[in-house]
Amino acid sequence: MYTPSPEILKKYADVLVKFALRSWEWVKKDDVVFVQIPECAKPFYLPLQKAILEVWAHPIMEYLPDGVARHFFDHANDDQIVFYPSHFLHGKVEQMTHVISVIAEADKHELKDVDPKKLAARRHSRKEYMDRRNKKENEGKHTWTLGLYGTQAMADEANMSIEEYRDEIIKACYLDFDDPIAEWKKTFEKTEEIKNKLDALPIEWVHVTWEDVDLHIQIWTNRKRMGWWWRNIPSFEIFISPDRRGTNWRIKFNQPLYSYGQMIKNISLKFENWIIVGFDAAENKELLAEIINIPNANKVWEFSLTDGRFSHITKFMGETLYDENMWWPQGNTHIAIGNAYADSFKGDVSKLTEKELADLWFNQSAEHKDIVSTARRTVTAKLSDGTEKIIYQDGQFTV
Repeated sequence: MYTPSPEILKKYADVLVKFALRSWEWVKKDDVVFVQIPECAKPFYLPLQKAILEVWAHPIMEYLPDGVARHFFDHANDDQIVFYPSHFLHGKVEQMTHVISVIAEADKHELKDVDPKKLAARRHSRKEYMDRRNKKENEGKHTWTLGLYGTQAMADEANMSIEEYRDEIIKACYLDFDDPIAEWKKTFEKTEEIKNKLDALPIEWVHVTWEDVDLHIQIWTNRKRMGWWWRNIPSFEIFISPDRRGTNWRIKFNQPLYSYGQMIKNISLKFENWIIVGFDAAENKELLAEIINIPNANKVWEFSLTDGRFSHITKFMGETLYDENMWWPQGNTHIAIGNAYADSFKGDVSKLTEKELADLWFNQSAEHKDIVSTARRTVTAKLSDGTEKIIYQDGQFTV
């Protein structure tokens, strides 16, 4: 079976450890790097561990066996599903400086037919753990990143050979370049220029339109755009956590959402007074309902656009990390329901209490689900002086 070369895996590990963590500074001596890596990504284990050791940090490697997640949900009772090991999880947050999560799946549909209520309850039970991680991140004491390791099951789902699938990862992460980190810095500079132009506009609302969408999203003046975001490798999007009180009307999505080992197809959402009041899906609608029912997951907490001049992802990969950043001729629009990114606040987010964040309409939720469409979109901004300006059209920003 095709496996990326040692050279490619070293470059990939270096990008994650020596670039993505600590906001493209090197991990520091004696930092603690917690790595979650599935069994099906085993060839990537040693390169990651070596990259961490090379910068004199301490790796904690969590090796996750394949094919065991379904067994837990088949045999656990309700109390066991929501059990929260506070001492273990809180100590973990206190100990680790960084987290690297490797996304790899031996079976894309392992959790198919598991009761959606069980899946949602398990996710919600971990909210305090994520809150503690987010707090530490906002204080500048914690960073994280995601990376994808392609497997045969993932390639099959995307109707590609394993060679094609992994080559798509290589191209998307600049691993075919002699110095991938240098290429990432160039991309950052280009997208940062667009982000700054958007932030310079006094945008109060955006209106997203085309055949399958008519959506109003309130931005508010105390928000800033995020992009490019090194936490995801790769990432080409520019996004913002909007003011939840101004989301109205409807949107459809032409890309499937993979969640809890299941696939939800042809999602449509309807909003009134910033709440999802109607939804539909051609497949696994029941799971979508349980996701939306997780506290505060019935609101928009991210609005994102991808510019085709930057994205190197041109194929459906069946993984949100890539599909939310891919570019087709019409572009890429996605929104997320659930937890907001407090980093989108213009001020010093580390000084804000949970109540102050809530007063600024930044949501706290155990869920954050990105839902993607590559259909054509026109995005028009309404400015504070009452004028309007098209900021995104034909798959590119126009600022």
